[in-house]
Amino acid sequence: MGKTACRMMAIMTGKQRRYLRGLGQRLTPTLHVGHEGVSDAVVQQAEVQLEAHELVKVRVGDNAPEDRHATAAELARRTRADLTQVLGRTALLYRARAKEPTIVLP
Repeated sequence: MGKTACRMMAIMTGKQRRYLRGLGQRLTPTLHVGHEGVSDAVVQQAEVQLEAHELVKVRVGDNAPEDRHATAAELARRTRADLTQVLGRTALLYRARAKEPTIVLP
């Protein structure tokens, strides 16, 4: 995992990440990163979904140009989101809404 991902995850406590992972278990991946990697279109779609849902599950395809950790870290960096978890080819991103957040962290 890159330094960027570690630095972003350090913002949240372990208890908060655990809470978000619990919420993320029942989510289905709504964003897919394919052979083009973290393109502008993927970032734009992630921005829309993070603003709408705050917690987004991302599926990194087998044909992504970078490995799953680097891809998830890059997407988190470009969307200014916290990378909560990378498990298998699935990543969980969290970004609280600026106005009226619905997820309250412990």
